[in-house]
Amino acid sequence: MPTTVQPIDLGAHWMPFTPNRDFKAEPKLVARAEGMYYWTPDGKKVLDGSSGLFTSAAGHCRKEIAEAVHRQLLELDYTPSFLRGHPKAFQLAEKVAGLLPAGINRVFFVNSGSEAVDTAMKMCLAYHRARGEGQRTLFVSRERAYHGVNFGGVALSGMVKNRQAFGFGLPPVAHMRQTWTPEQRFTKGQPEQGVGLAEDLQRIINLYGADTIAAVFVEPIAGSTGVLVPPKGYLERLRKLCDQHGILLVFDEVICGFGRTGKPFGAQSFNVTPDIVTMAKAITNGAQPMGAVAARQSIYDTMMETAPEGTVEFFHGYTFSAHPAACAAGLAALDIYERERLFERGAQMSAYFLDSLFELADLPVVTDIRGYGMLAGIDIAPGAKPGARGHEIQKRLFDAGLHVKTTGDAAIIAPALIAESAHIDELCEKLRGVLKGY
Repeated sequence: MPTTVQPIDLGAHWMPFTPNRDFKAEPKLVARAEGMYYWTPDGKKVLDGSSGLFTSAAGHCRKEIAEAVHRQLLELDYTPSFLRGHPKAFQLAEKVAGLLPAGINRVFFVNSGSEAVDTAMKMCLAYHRARGEGQRTLFVSRERAYHGVNFGGVALSGMVKNRQAFGFGLPPVAHMRQTWTPEQRFTKGQPEQGVGLAEDLQRIINLYGADTIAAVFVEPIAGSTGVLVPPKGYLERLRKLCDQHGILLVFDEVICGFGRTGKPFGAQSFNVTPDIVTMAKAITNGAQPMGAVAARQSIYDTMMETAPEGTVEFFHGYTFSAHPAACAAGLAALDIYERERLFERGAQMSAYFLDSLFELADLPVVTDIRGYGMLAGIDIAPGAKPGARGHEIQKRLFDAGLHVKTTGDAAIIAPALIAESAHIDELCEKLRGVLKGY
């Protein structure tokens, strides 16, 4: 029998990062999910090619996480993290620290990637002030960067649409060039060309003075802009320059973290250790809103040792920091990642995933493919208006049974780490079926 779908009033909800008028004229609704798939209200099956929004690394609706959240809400639904604590917050912090490079072991919980970035910015400023260098207030980021949507992250952002409507009253940020060059087209993994782009940091140091710069913020792989993989030697050069000049290096791993690059974090995949790591999304497998900032113990120790005894060392936090249900979800998600060896599984599946995607290079509309681990970007030749074709393609893909995230005329492909070769085949078949029509 056909599924009966009750009509829904779409008027009241102002949707985020969505052309609302376009959506409400042609809505794309999801009613349920399981494993690698979504289902629409009328029962149509849709393969999830982007792990939700890079959130659901272990696949959707994991019973273990739902049961952990349910038990937690019946036991302790909420307690403030100001002057109070609960056991799972400390347990989760220890588990997260265990996944990070050695020495990055002090974890501050927030509720999203955007909050993680702004928290990390404040942490950098407070750290330098604590060590007597409060003049370090300038941040360095990159063109085409995405670091969330709070005002700090908007300032760091190098994507113009995220900045232009919000004025210029933002924290001071100098932007390096983005790392993609035309010579890198159709490169699997790290490009050979582009390491010299890291010298932009030296030019900024020369212009502003090293003692004015608090931190450099970069995504190991720039994700939301279309998956820009760092050239060989690029991150290493940033690390060396930061070390030479007393500048903190922050890796925004909101997308790269929790196995997306084949190891727990991009820091390990690229063998470059930052001073601070931001994370969110897959920390709970997307089942509860949560993010975190992890800092070197030396940063934490400096903050603790320089503050007067009995005072708050870091005046920052959120009502829902370390929410009990989110901590329960995080612990359950990390247990799944470990028990099912999903980071290793993603590393093993990467070659098949990338090889299959790169077979789409013969399509005339495809102008570039890039990728690393279980994360890839496909550039689409723009139509009459930049971004219009990419938006149209993601709608047609959904109609064809495939969900992917697009930014402008780039499609971002990031299947869950539970994906099997048959899912990759289905993903590429649906991509080819839609893209060949352009």
